[in-house]
Amino acid sequence: MILVVLLAGPMPVAAGEEEEAVAWLNRLGPALNMTSYRGVFVYARGDRVHSMQIAHRYNEGVVEERLVLQDGGSGEIVRKGMNVVCVLPERGRIKLDQVIPSGPFAEAFTSQLVPVSRWYRAEMKGGDRVAGYDVVTVALSAKDPYRYSYRLWLEKSTGLLVKSHVRNARGEVLEHFQFTSLQIGENIPDSEFEIRTRGREISRTLGEPAPQASAVQRMDGWQLGWRPDGFMPAAAPRSGKGQAVAFSDGLAAFSVFVEPAGAVNMPTGASRIGATTIYMHKVWDKGRVFLVTVVGELPPQTARQVAESVRIENALALGAGGS
Repeated sequence: MILVVLLAGPMPVAAGEEEEAVAWLNRLGPALNMTSYRGVFVYARGDRVHSMQIAHRYNEGVVEERLVLQDGGSGEIVRKGMNVVCVLPERGRIKLDQVIPSGPFAEAFTSQLVPVSRWYRAEMKGGDRVAGYDVVTVALSAKDPYRYSYRLWLEKSTGLLVKSHVRNARGEVLEHFQFTSLQIGENIPDSEFEIRTRGREISRTLGEPAPQASAVQRMDGWQLGWRPDGFMPAAAPRSGKGQAVAFSDGLAAFSVFVEPAGAVNMPTGASRIGATTIYMHKVWDKGRVFLVTVVGELPPQTARQVAESVRIENALALGAGGS
């Protein structure tokens, strides 16, 4: 019976139902930034499960946030506007090259979710309760094999994301986020956003997302021959030597890093943690070797197709020098 349904294709979504789903999605980005809340959430990627405490408020036009690890060692991340301070005393040195925090609070979730309906089929999946709040459930099913599907649970009064699934084409849940305790609309005091963990502090002022044209221009020395429809340049994170560009379709995101291959022989091919694929591929150009790394919420076959489409145009721009 299941086979018959698969062969017949997905059931059409009523226009009114899709419009309702898109209307809820339009509330998601503003809700994540402009709603004050605090609680504890779990975030599972494959067999790795993490628990974090969060306090978030929108104070005089500035987003303030503090995340505290609840397992796997001590540490915290504090964000005030575009300034991020990370203290992870037991993890050693870390990089803050991309927007922090990650997961459900990454830039992809707070960016404008339009026109996701071109790449995903949006539909309502009824109501539920999460962490004591009434929620609506929105399913976003990928219209092509190049991306994953999503299911989002949004709190009814604010539109705040309180639970999410990332699913593959077989419907298997690859990543799972959910609040286990939550208080929305709290008047959160300044003390909740002060760093309390002792350890090495690493701070970074995050740049504004690069415009599309600017991001494309920062692909110096290489060109991407193929990417899934809908994924547009969103930022140009730093990568030391070499070049990097991030792409997003408004929901999922991936980054492409191109740099000279070092002396260490890095393994190529795909690895996956939850819905995050890391695909490494070597490109040879005039006797020089470059390492292409694709990282993001993509099926492995899509990441491979992206990586293998990279072409080197100017080795000097990639920091290869004259060697």
